[in-house]
Amino acid sequence: MKVLVAIKRVIDYNVKIRVKSDETGVETTNVKMSMNPFDEIAVEEGVRLRENGSAEELIAVSIGPKQAQETIRTALAMGADRGIHVETDDEVEPLAVAKLLKALIEKENPDLVVLGKQAIDDDSNQTGQMLAALVGWSQGTFASELEVADGKAKVTREIDGGLETIQINMPAVVTTDLRLNTPRYASLPNIMKAKKKPIDESSPADLGVDISARLATLKVTEPSSREAGVIVEDVAELVDKLKNEAKVI
Repeated sequence: MKVLVAIKRVIDYNVKIRVKSDETGVETTNVKMSMNPFDEIAVEEGVRLRENGSAEELIAVSIGPKQAQETIRTALAMGADRGIHVETDDEVEPLAVAKLLKALIEKENPDLVVLGKQAIDDDSNQTGQMLAALVGWSQGTFASELEVADGKAKVTREIDGGLETIQINMPAVVTTDLRLNTPRYASLPNIMKAKKKPIDESSPADLGVDISARLATLKVTEPSSREAGVIVEDVAELVDKLKNEAKVI
């Protein structure tokens, strides 16, 4: 079985986001970037599938600027066998990402595609679902547990009411949730080995995909600061403030 894992280069989750002075977006210059945390979980799950014998090859794919190769190298150090980089400096919306992944699926013929349920920069939570629709595959979203055997995948997924377990036919698209696993740290020997693993390079034009933006960002602003809380003496004062100041009752 061949597994394809999609990964995205995003601002590191420990970095405080700053809005640009012209309010056209967030500041990325000289900002630490890293792999999207949900995609790290996807890579780890792919590595585990290969380690337990369910998968024979794991391919890491990233779409973005030249620096995205660093993110692919991280996936290779975690255990991916090879990488594919679709290079573009343009902002790529979820639908365009899904179309690019569809083109790569037609080229690589994987049995399973695993990706994070969402990226922490735009929180779209759309790519996996769009990809499954475009290729006509089964899908299991928000996976907190994944088992693959006999051409089927059993996915335990997190829903509002708790957990739901479904069985889907392969090939399939699975999006990962936080509780699926804990990603490993890449060891120094694996980091050195990753430098020699191949990364195929292409462009959206090579794949025949139009990534022109369908949406326009009008303005980006920081959220308003929260007002300090007030300690009240008794319930009567609380009710009075809720009624006359907050006007919520």
